[in-house]
Amino acid sequence: MLSTRQIAREIVAREGGYVDDPDDPGGATMHGVTLATLKRLGLDLDGDGVITKSDVAQVTAAQAEDIFLEHYFRRPGLADLPEMLQASVFDMYVNAGVNAIRVLQNLLNDMGLPIEVDGALGPQTLQAAAQAARLAPDHLADAYGIARREYYYRLGDMRPASRKFATRRDGGKGGWIRRAEAFIAPRFHLSDAQHRARVASWG
Repeated sequence: MLSTRQIAREIVAREGGYVDDPDDPGGATMHGVTLATLKRLGLDLDGDGVITKSDVAQVTAAQAEDIFLEHYFRRPGLADLPEMLQASVFDMYVNAGVNAIRVLQNLLNDMGLPIEVDGALGPQTLQAAAQAARLAPDHLADAYGIARREYYYRLGDMRPASRKFATRRDGGKGGWIRRAEAFIAPRFHLSDAQHRARVASWG
């Protein structure tokens, strides 16, 4: 099992360098760290008294790892989840914030473990997750990854500007889908034909 530091390092590698895509709701990012995150944490990296995109551009990979470990893993309580879920939920939390928890909560409800969908890892969610891990130890991680993949597809359904993150220009799987499937057993990956059928209505 990878350590949380190794998971954070892989997340930084997946996020890549500086990106400022106007279609990305997260805005300017460096190694996955957004301007909003720097402002929330009060990190004025260039010391000019204001936190702007220039600060985002100065975020190092090591700083990004530390930010993710403290603010996207430890503080939200991801260490209390069943170990089989931690890597995928951590990766999605960096990518989509509390929606990573909402995806899990919806999945637990679908499994017959009724809990409130509030995006917080409270006692009820943790208890339900532990129960789900006992009920389906060989399938829970895949089930979460599949639910995560569908979350990204639904974003594309609802927000045309986000479709380029779920599908490439040639119609193949985009970054969001490949990222979700990195945490799903290969036998549950969609074929290229299945992916194209899922996004056919996008035009």
